[in-house]
Amino acid sequence: MKNRSTRMTALLLTLVTALGGTSPSLAFAEGVSVNQEVSTAPVITILPIDGAAILAGQKLDFQVEVTGLSSTETLQVLVNGKDASLYFGKKPAITHTTKDRSEYTIRDISFNTPGQITIQALSKHKGKTISTTVNYNVYQAIGDGKKAKNVILMVGDGMSANIRTAARVVSKGMQQGKFNGWLEMEKMESLGMVTTSGMDSIVTDSANSASAYATGHKTAVNAEGVYPNNTPDPFDDPKVENIIELLKRTRGMSTGLVTTADITDATPAAMANHTRSRYESEFIAKSYLDPIHRPDVLLGGGREWFLPASDGGKRKDQINLIDTYKKEGYSYVTNASELNQASANGKLLGLFRPGNMNVYFDREYTQPNNPDIVGDYKDQPTLMEMTSKALNVLDNNQNGFFLMVESASIDKQAHTMDMERVLWDTIEFDQTVGLVKDYVLKHPDTLVIVTADHGHSMTLNGTFSVKDASGKSGDELRELIGTYADSKFPTYVDADGDGFPDKPDTDWKLAIGWGNHPDYNDNYLTNPKPISPTIQDPTVTDKSWYIANPDKDPDGVHYNGNLPHDEGQEVHTFDDVPINASGPGSSLFNGYMDNTEVFRKIMTALQLDPVKEQVKK
Repeated sequence: MKNRSTRMTALLLTLVTALGGTSPSLAFAEGVSVNQEVSTAPVITILPIDGAAILAGQKLDFQVEVTGLSSTETLQVLVNGKDASLYFGKKPAITHTTKDRSEYTIRDISFNTPGQITIQALSKHKGKTISTTVNYNVYQAIGDGKKAKNVILMVGDGMSANIRTAARVVSKGMQQGKFNGWLEMEKMESLGMVTTSGMDSIVTDSANSASAYATGHKTAVNAEGVYPNNTPDPFDDPKVENIIELLKRTRGMSTGLVTTADITDATPAAMANHTRSRYESEFIAKSYLDPIHRPDVLLGGGREWFLPASDGGKRKDQINLIDTYKKEGYSYVTNASELNQASANGKLLGLFRPGNMNVYFDREYTQPNNPDIVGDYKDQPTLMEMTSKALNVLDNNQNGFFLMVESASIDKQAHTMDMERVLWDTIEFDQTVGLVKDYVLKHPDTLVIVTADHGHSMTLNGTFSVKDASGKSGDELRELIGTYADSKFPTYVDADGDGFPDKPDTDWKLAIGWGNHPDYNDNYLTNPKPISPTIQDPTVTDKSWYIANPDKDPDGVHYNGNLPHDEGQEVHTFDDVPINASGPGSSLFNGYMDNTEVFRKIMTALQLDPVKEQVKK
């Protein structure tokens, strides 16, 4: 989805002008820099940004950008009062994007001593000195309890608190106001809340938020493992060492990524890659092979980014990456049967669809009646099966492992406002949490973290009388929503005990709404097939302008949108999201925290010291 960040950029440009161009490091959005506006006053931007918390020994790139000066001859960069090139022991690279825009870059540096770091950049302009100052906090990950050997980070993408609650209603049921049971993720040792905003906007996307978990640093919408600079090149932005790179470099741990999305999608990619644009899928698929951040397990969708365009894929370089992975020692599987039979020894690549995998509801519930939804991919593994196999492979490393498990389509189905497909994927995710908890019983030195990366606007309004809906349409359906004393308890039945309702449209089902949305129709019943809530207005040809999809619930209630007309889906929210944890270091995750602190707490649970720890080559 397109974001609204250009509006924020305009506000920031106004602020820069008002401050005479002396503001500390300001954010960039959607590849547009605040420095791209022609200004009479020079602007100096320092990356990393002011207030960054940096793990001692974590590698990163340092950059100072100067806009509005034709020369950097008078530029001075000081680190705690010392010339930066002397402090880091490296000479800077000076580049000039345009005649009045320059970059001072020192790559692959680290701060090895804990404490406060003050960076000051100064330059002369028309006889006056202009300067920008930022401060960093360099910390050590010192734990005070048992050290974790393994870490499993489980991300329900977009899984806000209300989505958890709705999944609990549907999966567990309730009587007389009490739930019949709790979700597996709710039965963990620690509970906290995570803020989700990025450095450039109050509402994040999944790349930005996953990058915070992976690096401990804020970044901008669409960015992964970098601080966004002012150039259009998506690969030259200052990098920050991510969790996979750190754990491979310092301890030789095994690493794995499991997702129901395209494996190059935002959340898995942010754990290992560095790019300003999450959409560089061709690059990301190849970058996974870089030895510094090569995962031992990659399981998900996205086969099209591993095959040449001439052979049914999307790679413009015409490289068959699957063959390359095989040459690097990966076993390759394409369906659940092959996955379950695959050896647990060695590296594993599993690509189960060309793009994102089908959601649980369509793989397991609607497939007999609508086999065309999954098409030729009828044997896709569940998230439980993928996670189980990943654990079997990664468990062989005596140095430990890091595994990221993502249920991606909680988010993707929330965008299309499809309640059943959101909740069935949430239940599948929760059952995967249960599987992981069973693993931890035999491996108590494993830290498990369950959270989301951002929120969605699902609201829980009451219940809907399906039994009275036959023959009704429009506002007649609206009158069947029960509120207060009329909100009867849902009547979902799980006769086979698999944790999923046998029938989604039971007599009384959940009545949900959406806090933000485009124009759309809703009859409150299950969509037999995935369907977009909107279409482009055929009468508008010069811009994006979405209207309700006339093929979706034409007999339903029409809702006028509360988003700009160029948004065709429900969008992310900046709600705080729950986080649960169990295992060594889990107590660190109690209470409120910024999303960058999740990384810091993982490092603390591992008691990782990148200054002293290094794998011998």
